[in-house]
Amino acid sequence: MKLASRAEKLKPSATLLITAKAKALKAEGIDVVGFGAGEPDFDTPENIKEEAIKSINNGFTKYTAVGGIDELKTAIINRIKEDYGIQYEKSEIIVSCGAKHTLYNLSQVIFEEGDEVIIPSPYWVSYPEQVILAGATPVIIEASEENGFKIDPDELKKLITPKTKALIINYPSNPTGATYNEEDLKIIAEIALNAGLIIISDEIYDKILYDGITHTPIATLGEDVKKSTILVNGVSKSYSMTGWRIGYSAGDKKITSAMSNLQGQSTSNPTSISQMAALEAFRGSQDEVKKMAKEFEARKNYIAKRLNDMPGFRCFNPQGAFYVFPNISYFFGKSCNGKQIKNSTDFTEYLLEEAKVAVVPGIEFGSDKHIRISYATSMDEIKKGVDRIEEAVGKLK
Repeated sequence: MKLASRAEKLKPSATLLITAKAKALKAEGIDVVGFGAGEPDFDTPENIKEEAIKSINNGFTKYTAVGGIDELKTAIINRIKEDYGIQYEKSEIIVSCGAKHTLYNLSQVIFEEGDEVIIPSPYWVSYPEQVILAGATPVIIEASEENGFKIDPDELKKLITPKTKALIINYPSNPTGATYNEEDLKIIAEIALNAGLIIISDEIYDKILYDGITHTPIATLGEDVKKSTILVNGVSKSYSMTGWRIGYSAGDKKITSAMSNLQGQSTSNPTSISQMAALEAFRGSQDEVKKMAKEFEARKNYIAKRLNDMPGFRCFNPQGAFYVFPNISYFFGKSCNGKQIKNSTDFTEYLLEEAKVAVVPGIEFGSDKHIRISYATSMDEIKKGVDRIEEAVGKLK
């Protein structure tokens, strides 16, 4: 039975595959330290869980409006306004089944064959795949390690053609942990506006920032920028609600309406119970969000220092999110027990086999010189995993 050509082009999510492999080994009784998952290890805050239970008991278990209930849209609008001073209308908000679903819907309604979409590398694994699924062409711009994993404005200008439809930015970044400040964003916004581009701004890690750094949504830089920007966010990372599957976008009414129409013909509404939980997340106390961010910062400080103290590693100090993206190219050409390291995939396989530590190869994010390590796990697990990594790389000659 023949598959559609778009299905044959699809690659499985590397992060999900690594996580599944680590879980399978654990199920066999093997002690594996999992650094692959892109989800907080904290439980969902109690007030949010209680609101979900209350909604079940109250019978809020039926279909809702396709694009989310009005109360949740209002809560999103109020949260954005309170946090960043941006004002949106309900017609500019759509709630979907996670930020990934939001981005997929967005790609489907604005991209088509012949379009080009600029994506900074290292990138989150699904950006290029979603662009390809929409029939468009991803155009990769390197955000180099030497430049703090930020894109070079001159290189951005060179890549823009009459076919360029949009620019995707993600900050703080998965996988690098880098972010952009206001001055960086002003330059990017000016280039995008002059070229008539749509700016897709994935800000899912906006509340997980370190060392006193603050987040600036690109849509705050003026009304013209706001009109050209689709802001994407959700509850998964900041509120530790990955499994609840609630994401949203804020932006152009016409695009939002088209996304709603697509959603109505695919998933229909996001889960009713999850919407009520998200409502409490946005409206309730934000104290737990700050506590989680503080704990992530302590973990970041530990793991970045440990890796940089190891011979052969070069690790960028993350400014946000919960990943480190160390450069491991020093180990290319080295070997242990007949296993030679030629690339990030080899290095990842070596760590899993030799150290029982699961990480994600950087090639999946567009950089074969790196690996991604998630520190969204306990400090005890982090210490154990880093100790194992140090022992394993010490065997490479």
